[in-house]
Amino acid sequence: MDDLVSELDRRLAAADAALTADYRGDRGVRQPVHTVYVPADRYAADTVADWGAQARTALDEHPEFAKELDLPDDVYDRVRGKLEREPIEDLRIDFEDGYGNRPDDEEDAAAIAAAQVAQQTPYYGLRIKSLEAPTRRRGVRTLDLFLEHLGEVGDGFVITLPKVTSVEQVSAMVYVLEILEQKHQLPQLKFEIQVETPQAILGADGTALIARMVKAGGTRVTGLHYGTYDYSASLGVAAAYQSMEHPVADHAKDVMQLAAAGTGVFVSDGSTNVLPVGDAIHDAWRLHFRLVRRSLARGIYQGWDMHPAQLPTRFAATYLFYREGLDQAALRLRAYLGHGESGYLDEPATAVALAGFVLRGIECGAIDAGDFDIKDLAKLARRA
Repeated sequence: MDDLVSELDRRLAAADAALTADYRGDRGVRQPVHTVYVPADRYAADTVADWGAQARTALDEHPEFAKELDLPDDVYDRVRGKLEREPIEDLRIDFEDGYGNRPDDEEDAAAIAAAQVAQQTPYYGLRIKSLEAPTRRRGVRTLDLFLEHLGEVGDGFVITLPKVTSVEQVSAMVYVLEILEQKHQLPQLKFEIQVETPQAILGADGTALIARMVKAGGTRVTGLHYGTYDYSASLGVAAAYQSMEHPVADHAKDVMQLAAAGTGVFVSDGSTNVLPVGDAIHDAWRLHFRLVRRSLARGIYQGWDMHPAQLPTRFAATYLFYREGLDQAALRLRAYLGHGESGYLDEPATAVALAGFVLRGIECGAIDAGDFDIKDLAKLARRA
């Protein structure tokens, strides 16, 4: 028997090594619940504080917010506290669609100015223009200038690469970062792949390219971000029906989740362009609240926010999700560990999901650690 197993070890050595290399597991870091996009020309040293203030003002001007969304008092209080303490978890300074095409000297100045006040949130970075031929030079130039004036690169720094259409563009991005790291004496830089073209999901030969993109980026790739409107428009969906919940969006995100599973790469949903402003604020709030809850239920724990008044519904929906599920998750975890009965026969994989659920809730501020030991949760959740 020992000889048989030794032979199996030999035969499967390459497959074992590939599994370990390609599916590295959880990176052991907190995933932000959202990414906020701010056009580069509107970004300043007080941007985060200003967004928090605007979000709180929206609540003050609409005291019916909690009642309309059926929020318990404790959830509303936590949302208010989050908006004061940490209104934005992840911020991207946008030099792409939100910024547009400007004269070179104007974008140069914006890149330098933004870099000097970049780190205001736990996760932060910039979205450059794509590596498609028409915008390639401008995208690389902006990134070069930004890094030159950034100073220290924090652990939460990430670059968003938009409109990716080929595996070769991901490999090219790795090459760009290697060169810029050497030039500016920087640690390894990370980037996210923005999935907003049909080519990222299905190649010309009929193969799913997004998994190959993740592999091509290696440990540099930290996330896959869905681009709601570019992707929907590319598939011919009429503007009135472009949405995070359209079937074409769900298909793309299903492929993204499959490609990212077990790799440590975060998946983020996109945005809604229905903004909570003016007389339509309540309808927009209800829509955003529902869409955030829908993403969470589908196992997508991050999304984009494009307006300060979306922050209250982002945190309200997220906090309610974790608080509603906490009691059952805690009961099932304790039962799995041999401390009582839950009525469920949970397997190890489900225990990982339960621990991850509680850990995410604690990290974003939705729930308190209580009797849970964070290190024990992280171990059970298989955090690296």
